[in-house]
Amino acid sequence: MAVIEVRDVSIRYITGDFKDIGLKEYVTRRLTGNYHVREFWADRHVSFSLNKGEMLGIIGSNGAGKSTILKAISGIMVPTEGSVSVSGTIAALLELGAGFDGELTVRENTFLRGALLGYTRAFMNEKYDEIIGFAELEDFQDRPFKQLSSGMKSRLAFSIACLVNPDVLILDEVLSVGDGAFRKKSGGKMKEILGNGLTAILVSHSVDHIRELCSKVLWLDHGNQVAFTDEVSLYCDAYEEFLVRKTLPKNRDEVEALAEGYRIRKEAENRRKRQSQTEKLLSMLEESEDHAALEAALSLVRRMSPEKLAKTPAGEA
Repeated sequence: MAVIEVRDVSIRYITGDFKDIGLKEYVTRRLTGNYHVREFWADRHVSFSLNKGEMLGIIGSNGAGKSTILKAISGIMVPTEGSVSVSGTIAALLELGAGFDGELTVRENTFLRGALLGYTRAFMNEKYDEIIGFAELEDFQDRPFKQLSSGMKSRLAFSIACLVNPDVLILDEVLSVGDGAFRKKSGGKMKEILGNGLTAILVSHSVDHIRELCSKVLWLDHGNQVAFTDEVSLYCDAYEEFLVRKTLPKNRDEVEALAEGYRIRKEAENRRKRQSQTEKLLSMLEESEDHAALEAALSLVRRMSPEKLAKTPAGEA
């Protein structure tokens, strides 16, 4: 049985001018037939399912409908059409700082967030030290939440969500916030809890995060579903090439062509990077008189571009 089942979901926003004209003018325009609203479909006919232990990565440009579909899964929004079913408890990090009070301390906010997720005071007492330790906020427990940096806030939110044992974890751009060390640690934690059977959804502009962590990928574009598949590497490659070409694939052959174009382009970029690094190292070999530096540079050139040494006149290297 699927833990998350999204069936032909469409979500519509209706916008109008009521907030700008006031109640009296609104009533007058309604009576005269002069009140206008606009419809905007954030998502159209999105369908996918996830089983226990699977992690879905959602990719797409800004305005693709990624955050909107997460809100429907989290229960924040009701789909205009279609249905969403989720089995178990959900911990959702949809906006940095959401669910926290800036005036309360880190300690108080930890218990507040736990209460919002439905956990008891006794449970949070048991988990508190582990949460603060993972977030690396031991020295900030009595500091007002509003004084924390965005990275600290993200670490606390992620730590609470991961360490309170939800059945479903939803992350919107959370793993991309914080320093490199914490991003590595949070990625390792995600792999650990996925191995324990948690089901997760990740929205990230870092396609590398999707490649590394996710077993399935959902590609959205302007609210429309381009693909839902377990071929994560193939479709991530195709998506990265789409960001350059701006042409959506219409079939499997075009997906493969985009992916191949991405791989060719990346290899060319890597060659140029290696060439630039090799030229710098060769310059060091020519100019430096430090024996240790010469040996280090020569070793790197041998490893990165041995053909360069083959072109060096005898005796120079």
